[in-house]
Amino acid sequence: QVQLVESGGGLVQAGDSLRLSCAASGRTFSIEAMGWFRQAPGKEREVVARITWRGGNTFYADSVKGRFSISRDTAKNTVYLEMNSLTLEDTAAYYCAARTFASVEYRYWGQGTQVTVSS
Repeated sequence: QVQLVESGGGLVQAGDSLRLSCAASGRTFSIEAMGWFRQAPGKEREVVARITWRGGNTFYADSVKGRFSISRDTAKNTVYLEMNSLTLEDTAAYYCAARTFASVEYRYWGQGTQVTVSS
């Protein structure tokens, strides 16, 4: 089992920056990759960014490329999402998720943190 706890969400204005954190605990040695997902009201959940735990290889959704940056601190078992130049379209509940070597799916999810961007 892997437990995930997100933090760092809030209310910001368009153009502002925000950093989300996700702390992992439990069987962290089994983590193969971690990702940030988001879900806006009335929309499906979408991947924002992913990072492999050991190699640090990253993937970004087209909508956030050049604005968001995912990173991880393996010593702290924490993954971060640095969000810059936020727009109204970035308003959503953001979720951290972990994928282990035993699964192709993201099986472990945090409780989510709300990011609201106002004009």
